[in-house]
Amino acid sequence: MGAFSTGPRVTVRVPATSANLGPGFDSLGLALDLCDEVTAEATSGTAVQVSVQGEGEGTVALDERHLVAAAMLRTFKHLDLAAPGLKLQCRNRIPHARGLGSSSAAIVAGIMLADALAGASMTRAQKLALASEIEGHPDNVAPCLLGGFTVAYDTEDGAKALSLDPSPRIHPWVFVPDAKGLTSVARAALPEKVPHVDAVFNVSRAALLVAAVARQPSRLFEATDDRLHQPYRARGMPESSRLLRELRAAGIAAAISGAGPTVLALTVDDARVPEAPAGFTAMRLDVADGAVQVATSPNE
Repeated sequence: MGAFSTGPRVTVRVPATSANLGPGFDSLGLALDLCDEVTAEATSGTAVQVSVQGEGEGTVALDERHLVAAAMLRTFKHLDLAAPGLKLQCRNRIPHARGLGSSSAAIVAGIMLADALAGASMTRAQKLALASEIEGHPDNVAPCLLGGFTVAYDTEDGAKALSLDPSPRIHPWVFVPDAKGLTSVARAALPEKVPHVDAVFNVSRAALLVAAVARQPSRLFEATDDRLHQPYRARGMPESSRLLRELRAAGIAAAISGAGPTVLALTVDDARVPEAPAGFTAMRLDVADGAVQVATSPNE
């Protein structure tokens, strides 16, 4: 295993994401302009020190168990490099355990930081494949890394994705609940099999959603309908499911964001959305570019 020398301080910015978007289970995603910023520097020894401001402050691990640090260590191993000591500063805005891709953002940040400290040898395709391997599926890591609207899929050679620019007429809103959710619980609610008619329904809606996001926003309401996962998860997030029904009853293209419990609404032009109900905070967000390295500076 190769040696690793300490280098400059590196900062990356990674966006929140909303996955599934209704029918695109584990495949479709959207990058949102709500970003975490993480700074890393290599230190002598092997100790990992993490500081956190904002989301997760006082609750997440501050050593090698922190997800950014764990992703960095995994990346150094992938690059066949002995990991140095690490000092991380995390400034977090993405809500945790709400279906907005906070874990994917941490993983992508860790991979980008480790690669930058090691000399920036990885391609974007290699970063995507490794991020998907760590996360377990590519639907959140793809928009976080690539930005915009993404179609992600697995191959024998690892995860791949295509990024498209959404119509500028589309404006995402997120309704973030006070209550948290767990992806593992949401996935446990899914059946092993679904009716063939429901699978066909979702294939048609997912295909329509790609066209709607890219060229035909007027079809978003039909395109965000789903029978594959949201009905099965409704019991575990009753308030979010109620809000989803209310938004769709008002003709708004809405879906559970990722595994929930945040609700995503895709509005067209200047369409208004209802005020957030009690227990939720509404935010209008722009579609974001992907993860970027925003600063490199010498160690002081």
